[in-house]
Amino acid sequence: MIKLDKKYKVTYSSDYLDKNPTIKYFDLWDEMQDWIAEEVSNRVQWCVDHSPYSISEKELKELEEIEHSLIKIKEL
Repeated sequence: MIKLDKKYKVTYSSDYLDKNPTIKYFDLWDEMQDWIAEEVSNRVQWCVDHSPYSISEKELKELEEIEHSLIKIKEL
């Protein structure tokens, strides 16, 4: 779904207590969605790459859910 004529502010924290989250502004919904998908993928992959243990599919989904919970989207 493409939304037009709106701007979006995305706040992506590194954890729940992050006092300096990443803040991005987007003119296009699809551009925002692409950035979010790429950032979530990068952060999850970092966790997988740096884990001393094997990560199951269930744990991978949980990591993705946690990352998505750290994102706030505001329509401006």
